[in-house]
Amino acid sequence: MGQGGSPGKQHGRMEREESPSAPEDGCCRFFRFPLLVAVLQLLLGVAVAAVAFLTLAISPSSLLARETPHWAGIILCLVSIIGFILYCVNYRPDERSSVQFIVKLLYFILCMIGLVISLLAMAFAGHHYSQSMGFSCEAEGEDCVCTADKDDPIARTFTYQGVSDCQVITGTLPFYFLIQILLNLAQALVCAVGAFIMWKQRYQVFFAGLQIGSPSSKQWQKV
Repeated sequence: MGQGGSPGKQHGRMEREESPSAPEDGCCRFFRFPLLVAVLQLLLGVAVAAVAFLTLAISPSSLLARETPHWAGIILCLVSIIGFILYCVNYRPDERSSVQFIVKLLYFILCMIGLVISLLAMAFAGHHYSQSMGFSCEAEGEDCVCTADKDDPIARTFTYQGVSDCQVITGTLPFYFLIQILLNLAQALVCAVGAFIMWKQRYQVFFAGLQIGSPSSKQWQKV
């Protein structure tokens, strides 16, 4: 009697067990970590910086750095660059490459820093938004002088130099602050997702993709 069946059956079994994974198309590669997270970080960073510079254009000599958080957007753009580098680093199991380990650790730390900075910028924007919504402003020459409470004679005043139309302070400025709140909230969420995936991939079993071959081979595609 023949052993192991006919050659045709053995050949078919070997093909099933050693079948390669299906090639990834461009869409699947785009949604693969960390490319999607890095792209979102880059877009949000550019948006935050752009809105901050628009806000700064209202009164460059009067608005403080905490009121125009372009620094938060620039830092997140740098985080996204590390994410692109991580995506380009060749993957090796168990982090046997020192470059891969260093880039992963750096990206995790920068994501945490980006999360804290985004929350800080969001807190500043929220405070200034609530403050500017209660302003009572009057034009004095080429400046706009605002008070938080017009009935309080010793209330703190805010002078915005080079702003002749106080409607910009009471209308446009709070709108920019509101946009900053939303953008920095989105930044914080994206950074939290990036840091969580990196932590879960490093310290817990985290697989993505489909099992390849027969169940006995236990071959998986890891992120």
